[in-house]
Amino acid sequence: MNQRKKILIVDDASFMRTAVSHMLDEFYDTVSAASGEEAVALYDAEKPDLVITDLIMPGMSGLELRQKLQETHEDLAPVIFMSADENEETEIAGLESGADFIRKPFKKPVLLRRVGNIIGQVDKIRDLRRVAQTDPMTGLFNKAHVHEMLKSVCASQSGTLMMVDLDSFKPVNDIYGHAMGDRVLIRFADILRSAFRSGDIIGRVGGDEFIVFCQDIREENVIREKTALINRLLVESAIEFMGESMSIPIGVSVGAVTAPDEGTDFHKLSEKADQALYRVKKNGKHDCAFFHSETRSYNQEPRKTPPAVTLKNIRTVLDERNRDKGAYELGYEAFRSIYRFLSRSIENYHRPVELFLFTLPANAHPYDVDRFGEVLRMSLRRSDVYTRNGRHQYLAILPEILEENLDVILTRILKNWNDMEEGDAPEISWESEAMTQ
Repeated sequence: MNQRKKILIVDDASFMRTAVSHMLDEFYDTVSAASGEEAVALYDAEKPDLVITDLIMPGMSGLELRQKLQETHEDLAPVIFMSADENEETEIAGLESGADFIRKPFKKPVLLRRVGNIIGQVDKIRDLRRVAQTDPMTGLFNKAHVHEMLKSVCASQSGTLMMVDLDSFKPVNDIYGHAMGDRVLIRFADILRSAFRSGDIIGRVGGDEFIVFCQDIREENVIREKTALINRLLVESAIEFMGESMSIPIGVSVGAVTAPDEGTDFHKLSEKADQALYRVKKNGKHDCAFFHSETRSYNQEPRKTPPAVTLKNIRTVLDERNRDKGAYELGYEAFRSIYRFLSRSIENYHRPVELFLFTLPANAHPYDVDRFGEVLRMSLRRSDVYTRNGRHQYLAILPEILEENLDVILTRILKNWNDMEEGDAPEISWESEAMTQ
């Protein structure tokens, strides 16, 4: 349900304020001010979505009110001027200021239509601005916008600039697929929002690279505690998504620098934070380091020596999780790498490898196409690999396959397909070719 918009009504005549409020209160929340001076204070307190003000008032006029608000509010709410003055110059002055104009007396339908049109346009503009400023996957600020914000923030406010990197994120994509990687990134964005305050600035600047500015916090122990919290929540999320057997050493590394202690120029501060981040990466990851130019050092708390990286550790990361029966489904890029590797191997070992292309009808329902992929997984051997090729095709590689066994495998695929679809399965066509030098 959409939140009701708030409208500030400004008029020195109490009956007019009451009349306009009654016209609007069915659809909008209203607050009223009897003068321009009172309206300035109410605007800051209420943050209205629209201002409707009398153009000619004692003291501060409507034009002066709009100018005063514009001086102190970059994103000023739209203004509608009301006036009973028949002088065209008065109306022109209001319009030239960039505001709308409505002549007293007016009827309720006219006012509601005018207000609805203006607020609708403002919402569209804000939506477009939000899209242009936001990373579509995580909902955080995108690189261009967060960099632009931080240029101003670093120049004028104290705080800590943090370069934040996800550690060992690539194996998540390689082992569990890009859909799982996207889930982790989205959850990580939520973790960052929960770890920092609403006034802090958080952005995504690359695939697994983020940036944070903690306003008015320069205590290193606070940033270290936040880093430890983020690491704990990230590991818990990874286990939730990928299971208890997940052994990818996922975590977060943070390079930090304080402003204005180390400067006020965003680009120079980010370079220093990057240098601190490099030190964390070099010393074992999953930690936080601060840059200090006075000693040309990177203040990083002593930590336990990480376990030695052995071949056994590496195999744990590389190994397939939850091995199921049947063939191994790969993404297209991984499938292509396997194809190229086997093509090279054939040159030396001359082992039989068969490449298959299975095609469903062009008008096949997506459900049927997905089901055929499941048939391939069940029908092929565990040593075989397959991938989706476009909307209605699959590619499969069958290594170490003898020619006399090809018919057996094809018969099994077709039988399983017909059994699964209960005799009403779309017809499958195929072609195969031996991979040779």
